[in-house]
Formats: sequence, C-alpha cells, structure tokens
Amino acid sequence: MSRPTVVVLDHGSGNVHSAVRALERVGADVRLTADADAAEDCDGLVVPGVGAFAAVVTGLRAVGGDKIMKARLARGRPVLGICVGLQVLFERSTEHGQDDVDGLGIWPGTVERLRADVVPHMGWNTVRVPDGSPLFDGVSAERFYFVHSYGVQDLPDGPDRPALVTWGEHGCRFVAAAESGRLSALQFHPEKSGDAGARLLWNWLRGLA
Repeated sequence: MSRPTVVVLDHGSGNVHSAVRALERVGADVRLTADADAAEDCDGLVVPGVGAFAAVVTGLRAVGGDKIMKARLARGRPVLGICVGLQVLFERSTEHGQDDVDGLGIWPGTVERLRADVVPHMGWNTVRVPDGSPLFDGVSAERFYFVHSYGVQDLPDGPDRPALVTWGEHGCRFVAAAESGRLSALQFHPEKSGDAGARLLWNWLRGLA
C-alpha cells in the first residue's frame, strides 16, 4: 500500500521539523512547503503554529494558507491544525491585550489567556474526549504534551461549532482538540507526546483515504 502524501505548510512558524519527522515515523510521505499546488493536492495538510496568534495568522495569509485550507475543506480534503494552528481556526484572539485580532473564523470562539495561577501551561496533561472521536481511538485515557498560554475556553452554540470537542483543564477548561468533518485540530503537540501522540497521528493518517 502506498504511503499517504502529507504537506506540512511552511508559513514561517518556528521549528516544525519535529512534526515532519513524527509524521514520517507513522507512515506518511511528508513534504514541508508553502507551494499552493502541493498543499491543495496532497492527501493530508498539516498546519502547525508556534508563537503569537497574530504572527501565525499573518504568516498563513502571506502564503495563502487561509485560502488553501478553505479550498481543501470545500472539497472534503483533510486538514490538521496543531497548537496555534488550532487557535487560528477560531474567530478572534485577545492575545497580549489586543482586542479582536481576527482569526480565520472557520469555527466560532475567542482565544483568551488561560485563567490559571501558572502560565504558560507547559507539560503533560490528560484530556476529556467525547465518544466517537476518530482521532483519539485507543488513546482517550492517555496524556499529551502542552505548551501554551492562551486557549479557547467557551464555545457558542450554533451550526458552525465543532462536532466533537475534547477539553483540557489548567486553571480553567479549554479546547484541547476539535473535530468537524475533515477538519481536525489539536492544542497540544502530538509530535512531543510520545507513543500516544504517534498513535493519534496514525489515526489521522488512517482517515485520509
């Protein structure tokens, strides 16, 4: 059986080579690129994000990543966001005291500073997974590795709300993962989450067909 082709979108967001290696280890043929044709035509697109929300949104738009993601989803092609790559899928952020920095607006919700005594939330944590999650098949009771100071803490009801929401907790609850059709996203880093993260990425690859 051929290896699924995966593009990790290169939009200038820090060191993403660990994500490339993790995907290769679980059986993907991976390319790190900002080439629009490659990103639109691959079996699966991974959108990483490290650093400030506004910088990641700016970097994505500079390479046409927002248009690529929306075009893929309109065609039913899988997309996976990681860390700030999850956050930018929501409507807006208040990071660093800025009011309403616009995100991509695919899902409703606002990214806000975690209401916790210790920020950033850094290290291993458990999550609360809804029934029927394809991503968390076999790893719903495992711990995953987080590094973040902001998160989506409330989700408005409505037709655009993610179908499946996994919650984490660090001083307050926050969206740890979201799944809706062919769009999936993770607040934690699967590439830093050992065997559990590898199994989760394998689950995602398995669903690319």
